[in-house]
Amino acid sequence: MVGAVIVADGRIIGEGYHARCGEAHAEVNAFASVGESDQQLLSQATLYVSLEPCSHYGKTPPCADLIVRKGVRRCVVGCIDPFAEVQGRGIKRLQEAGISVSVGVLEAECRALNRRFFTYHERRRPYITLKWAQTSNGFIDDDGHALQISTPFTRMLVHKLRSEEDAILVGRTTDEREHPRLDVRHWSGPSPRRLVLSHKTTPAQLLDQLYLQKVQSLIVEGGATTHRSFLDAGLWDELRIETSPQTVATGTRAPQIPSTARLVEQESFDGNVITHWYNEE
Repeated sequence: MVGAVIVADGRIIGEGYHARCGEAHAEVNAFASVGESDQQLLSQATLYVSLEPCSHYGKTPPCADLIVRKGVRRCVVGCIDPFAEVQGRGIKRLQEAGISVSVGVLEAECRALNRRFFTYHERRRPYITLKWAQTSNGFIDDDGHALQISTPFTRMLVHKLRSEEDAILVGRTTDEREHPRLDVRHWSGPSPRRLVLSHKTTPAQLLDQLYLQKVQSLIVEGGATTHRSFLDAGLWDELRIETSPQTVATGTRAPQIPSTARLVEQESFDGNVITHWYNEE
């Protein structure tokens, strides 16, 4: 997800974003939006772009070459592209053409926008979201039996989340006990790839396989043993925890939130509270 804005004489003369894979990049759309009467301003303009312009031929031609041809005076880049084919080459191409380049403006925000992409390329594994639902007194089931914690609305939110990620995983015990479908029947969009973690495969081995298969994001939906195996290995990026006001006397304890977790969002729906945490490690 990349956005670009072209500014000249203190006003925006062009803007664009990358709509989907394989289509025109943000810079291409931004230049295409510049009106005929503003074309002469490009030589005085500054291009702001959230991710380093590409410098290679992929599904589209290199944006760095387009920027050079358009002759803008300055380019402000939010963050470096970690993809091996770019990694500073786009910036170097602009500088060699005499364009002034500033890098790292609002870098944290730009990286957060594409945290799945950055995790995949920098850590060589998918971005991992651990998701579970629990009672207010910290149980995820009722004495070993499945417990309905989500409401119809929060269940729909879960299916929305699934539609936005590449793969979804449960442990062998959860699969055998509950036979979860792990699809998006309560939302519109593609269902994630369904995975079951066997006792013969470690999370690290699985993640290596998913990296090679170009899977950029993974939801882990439990149960407790599977979640703890990811938490103990430090293999997680985000927690999504839904807590209902109901209580049970006994059951399986929900995992403990790690000390490296930072609360970034808390929302209430139908009496349930959903919290999101990022791994600060």
